[in-house]
Amino acid sequence: MTASDLANPPPPVGQAEVVRALQAVLPAHALLWQSEDTTPYECDGLTAYRARPLAVALPESEAQVAAVLKACHGLGVPVVARGAGTGLSGGAMPHTQGVTLSLAKFNNIVKVDPVSRTAVVQCGVRNLAISEAAAPFGLYYAPDPSSQIACTIGGNVAENSGGVHCLKYGLTLHNVLRVRGFTAQGEPVEFGSEALDVPGLDLLPLIVGSEGMLAITLEVTVKLVPKPQLARCIMASFDDVRKAGDAVAAVIAAGIIPAGLEMMDKPMTAAVEDFVHAGYDLEAAAILLCESDGTPEEVEEEIGRMIDVLRACGATAIAVSQDEAERLRFWSGRKNAFPASGRISPDYMCLDSTIPRKRLADILLAIQEMESKYALRCCNVFHAGDGNLHPLVLFDANDPDELHRCELFGADILETSVAMGGTVSGEHGVGVEKLNSMCVQFTAEERAQMEGVKRAFDPSGLLNPGKVIPTLQRCAEYGKQVMRGGLLPHPDLPRF
Repeated sequence: MTASDLANPPPPVGQAEVVRALQAVLPAHALLWQSEDTTPYECDGLTAYRARPLAVALPESEAQVAAVLKACHGLGVPVVARGAGTGLSGGAMPHTQGVTLSLAKFNNIVKVDPVSRTAVVQCGVRNLAISEAAAPFGLYYAPDPSSQIACTIGGNVAENSGGVHCLKYGLTLHNVLRVRGFTAQGEPVEFGSEALDVPGLDLLPLIVGSEGMLAITLEVTVKLVPKPQLARCIMASFDDVRKAGDAVAAVIAAGIIPAGLEMMDKPMTAAVEDFVHAGYDLEAAAILLCESDGTPEEVEEEIGRMIDVLRACGATAIAVSQDEAERLRFWSGRKNAFPASGRISPDYMCLDSTIPRKRLADILLAIQEMESKYALRCCNVFHAGDGNLHPLVLFDANDPDELHRCELFGADILETSVAMGGTVSGEHGVGVEKLNSMCVQFTAEERAQMEGVKRAFDPSGLLNPGKVIPTLQRCAEYGKQVMRGGLLPHPDLPRF
């Protein structure tokens, strides 16, 4: 695609023509186009932004996927892949002149190999289902996003998802060996290998986290790890968020890599305690959950070391799980932070910027000031061990002014995180939510490099267009807004 192509795009293809083309390659029950049928697909977990596609394709075989992609490519029609729709950045929001490619029917576990400790699964397999299938062999799949009961491995690959145990066991990227699928043109493509290395360039790290912009994922080979003999969790209370933030940094500085290290502030603790009754300290300004796993001897030694560090950092109360039921109860609040927030607010926007661990308290205090600035509440839960924030800004989408203030609040958090040495996204992806903030973090030259990678895989720009990489025009418009309205707390940051 050339610059002149972008300046003079072809006219959009009509719905009737798209439907006819897809009817030729799909059975009738695998194609939706009436408005009442496509409405359920108009957004993902980011419900503030919605759009309807021209049609929704629900293929049942790889041949049908290839045929859909070839038909759309021939018509110049955009394609947006969709899994379970649990994403939180609008990555699966439809294109109004495009086709939503639902891959929900690709939900088979092809094989579990306990000898090589791998599993081959289709893209629509739920994250938790992999561990359930591997459990008879004493194995499990380590990345465990809070939505693991519903989210699919294809979506995990698209967003490079993590979870509460990513500090020790890594993100999706560190637990995937191979991804197989199709290009935008409907040609088969494979990234990575089940072997230790691949011939030629290893492009697997490029496809993981690419948010459906480079290829369509259909099958994934994942690593499995042995289930630890024992896991125990510490719940530590702090009367000051700075003490809690310093404790996180101190645990890592002591050479300890917990299986999980999470932090919740007081508003979040109150929300989840009312929901799951996990026994959290409602008077604490912040709570840390620190988990150790391994052999009983390893766990006992590491728990003791972590308790010493937490006490030295000013923990006001410390509890250690005595059995598996209590450990799961400690984690139940953290795992249910999002639904608990949904009980106390009509809507929420969940962000996921990252910051250096030493700045955890700084960002929490900054967010508290933003609550007054934007007149909105915010509950905070962090993957504290790797500095991945999950502020949940509470608002009512039925009130346009509240939605606007929520957007400003979110941008403020993201751009403050960048100013503190962090990034705009840790695991939720950019989607449509963080396009403006990408203008702040990356220069025009850096964004041009990203566009170059996109064109190398998808020359026609048909896979999930209009997301992740903001256009020059969008960044220029955002820059004008900033200068007019002072939207950014750090005027030295923008590089529009």
